[in-house]
Amino acid sequence: MTRIVLDADTGIDDTLALCYLLASPEAELLGIVGTYGNVTARESVRNNRAVLRLFGHEHVPVMLGCEAPSWADAFQVDEGCARFHGSNGLGNVNPAKYNRANASKTLDTTASSLLDDGTIAATSSVSDTAHAEQSVFRRQLTVSIGGERASVESTPTLASEAAMVDTSRHGEGVQFIIDIVRQYGCDVTILATGPLTDVDAAISLAPDIVPNLRVVIMGGSLTQEGNCYDLICETNIFQDPEAANHVFRSGTDVTMIGLDVTHQCLLTRADVQSWRDTATARGAFLADMTGFYINANEASDPIFLAGSPLHDPLAAAVALDASLVNCFDINMMTETATGNGHGFRGRTIGDPTKLRDPHKTTHVALHVDAQRFTTQLRERICALCTD
Repeated sequence: MTRIVLDADTGIDDTLALCYLLASPEAELLGIVGTYGNVTARESVRNNRAVLRLFGHEHVPVMLGCEAPSWADAFQVDEGCARFHGSNGLGNVNPAKYNRANASKTLDTTASSLLDDGTIAATSSVSDTAHAEQSVFRRQLTVSIGGERASVESTPTLASEAAMVDTSRHGEGVQFIIDIVRQYGCDVTILATGPLTDVDAAISLAPDIVPNLRVVIMGGSLTQEGNCYDLICETNIFQDPEAANHVFRSGTDVTMIGLDVTHQCLLTRADVQSWRDTATARGAFLADMTGFYINANEASDPIFLAGSPLHDPLAAAVALDASLVNCFDINMMTETATGNGHGFRGRTIGDPTKLRDPHKTTHVALHVDAQRFTTQLRERICALCTD
């Protein structure tokens, strides 16, 4: 058994990664931390809970992680993420619709519904929020819009959002990561399929965990162009380059599953049809959700007519079976500024200060057994749908 903590900004491919873990008998999923990226952190938490409910794994704890990058006061989802993942992160599909046990119910989309079992760090009270609105009003706030920096004059709404971020930035999800690593050491893997803000926060709060911290990330690119608009950076890293740089340079053992390999592993319409052919509500949910993802990818670039990249599911598979990839060991860094003498903010590249250091802490996947992985994904999720 491989113990896993999933830290995810739960969009479509994160959901497939979660389902792959649920379908893998060798995986022991200890908990899920919801962070920002494809959706807001609170929407990520809601998505995680809804998917666990649909697939009969409500016992897995779900916690709230960081709600904004380490450098920002607040976060807003950008148009690109909504285009590929839908307005709710699940291809505009509501999992409750497919849950026969709750067929007459709809998901509660209010923030208060996230607090019904006490598993999420408390947000500010009404009086705290009112105070925050007064104290922050007319202050300039730094807002991340999909990783892009915007300076916005605070309004009561933004002040409330910033106060909410401040109270939960190092909330229960980050502490859960710290506690689990202290308990299990190298016998647990932190699987990060979104920005690295939560992992960075855990290291900052508890540097003692670094020698025993094993992280598998979906993020970055070493040999391929990026998937942001600049075609240099990978989206998860671009959301919080400072956090990624700190994680890479901390000495933490990191396996990087980047675009070098995820673009070699494709989800096809035939895969999606195999899940629909299970004739189950779970299969229909996954088919409808991933159909949205395939349509969005095909519309964005003709290269994806062959299939849509399986970013996060590949990272989940490698966390369970490292033999799926071959890695190049390097001491990695992330550039945090753009311009002469800086490089390009968000690019993942070798750390020149540790070029001759024989101890390499990042393992970058450059080759993948794509056929073995995609076959496993299709078959395991088929079995999950009919279980």
